[in-house]
Parts: sequence; structure tokens; C-alpha cells
Amino acid sequence: MNTPAQRPDDTLLSAWLDGEVEGADCARVQGWLQEHPEDAALVRLWAADRDALRARFSPTLDEPIPERLTQTAWRRSGERRGLVWGWWGQAAAAVVLLAVGVAIGALWRGSTSAEQVASAGRSWTQRAAVAHAVYAPEVRHPVEVSVREGDAAHQREQEAHLSRWLTRRLSVPVKLFDLRDQGFELVGGRLLPDAAGPSAQLMYQDGMGMRVTVYLRKAADQDVPAAFRYERQGDLGMFYWVEGRSGYALVGSQSRERLLALAQAIAKQDQMPASASAPAR
Repeated sequence: MNTPAQRPDDTLLSAWLDGEVEGADCARVQGWLQEHPEDAALVRLWAADRDALRARFSPTLDEPIPERLTQTAWRRSGERRGLVWGWWGQAAAAVVLLAVGVAIGALWRGSTSAEQVASAGRSWTQRAAVAHAVYAPEVRHPVEVSVREGDAAHQREQEAHLSRWLTRRLSVPVKLFDLRDQGFELVGGRLLPDAAGPSAQLMYQDGMGMRVTVYLRKAADQDVPAAFRYERQGDLGMFYWVEGRSGYALVGSQSRERLLALAQAIAKQDQMPASASAPAR
């Protein structure tokens, strides 16, 4: 009788993600992730969090320790005020410098907990990138509400349901953009958490199976209308902007030029009545 495989604990999964696991343990983790897509999605989320933090804070690693901090730590350590004071001054300096090193090191390694990520000040655009990294590779469950199943009448019904459901939950109009002229078909969408409430993700796929996602959220009070901005996080590119009461982030691994064409199509349709921008079947 075969004994059921035991799930690797989070410490082992995290170590495997950092390339610190070898041999039998490495094979066990890889086998487990291949057989358990939920844990594989969790590890992808950790990786996306790590990469987002690295992209945000890696420039800090090249910065020198602030001179004011160094001067404060060592100000009296060199003064000859007796052996006891010299020892305490050097100890205090060592503690301060060690704390700085630990803090920078923690940011470099990234975090696998939501609390640590939140404390690092991750923005909504980074949440959009993480959501794309988690759900775009999914084969069986890429979306909560699929609009590509059944006949044309059923697909139209699902599109209407998806738009109404997300609009009601976000408290802002959620349109389903028609990107077929750009080579992308709507796959469906899902509800996601945002910092201050729900957000939404719409997923589109081209004929080669490549996907892009549109992350939508209700604009916060401090958000102001903003034109397209572009940034890159690892292999992912993103155009994001704020228009009216909504914030948008288009995420994908496509070229900057192709993502820009998609973003422009979305922004143009956002100015149209909902019936004119919804995909027609």
C-alpha cells in the first residue's frame, strides 16, 4: 500500500523557490507542484511578490549608507574617552549598521507573507502584475466566469452576467472591451481583492495562446486622472492609467508597441456606451 505523499511545508517551498534545495528534496517539491496546481499557483504568487519587491527596491542595494547615519553611529567611537566608552560606541555602531544590512537584505530576498508585502508599500499596479503572473498561466481555471463556453447565445449571456457582476461589486462601470481587431478574444474575468476593496481582472488571449490581462479598480480619493504610463517588471510589461472613477492596468509579456495598441483601444472604447464596446457574437 502506497503512503500518500506529504505536502512540503512552506519553509521548504520557499527554499526551493530560492534555489536552495537539491537532490531528493528538490525532486519531491517539483513532483508535488506538478500534481498540485493550487500549491503551484501559490509558489508563482510568492515569486511574483519577490520579483516585484526586487524591482522596486534593488536600486537601494547600490546606495551607500547615508553619511548622517554613519556619522551618528561612529561619532564618538573614535574619541578616546576610555576603554568602556570606546567599546560601547563601536557596539552601537555595529548594531546600527547590522540593522541597515538586515533591512536591505530582507527587501532583496523578498517576502512570502501578505503582511510583509503590504508593509513594503506595494502599489495597485504591482498587484496587477502579481495577479497576471498567477492567473495567466492557468490552463483549467484561468477565470472565474468564462465567456467562451457554449453556443453564441450562452456566451452573450455570460458576458452580460460578468459585466453586471463586476460592476456591482466594484461600484464603477466595468465594460468588456472588444480587442478582436488587435487579435485578442475575451476569455472571461474574475473578482480580486484590492487594498481598499474589490478589483477585477479581465483576461484576453490571441490565436497563439498568449494572454494579456486588464486589471480594473475603483479609483481612490487621492488618485487623479493620468495618461498612459509604462513600466516593466521582469518579463512583464504594463501600461496603466486613471480615467474618471477607474484605474486600469494592462499587463502582458508582449512588446511595448503591441501593449500600447491594446491600451489605446481600451481607452477609446471606455469613452463609448457599454453596448458599443462589448464584444459582439
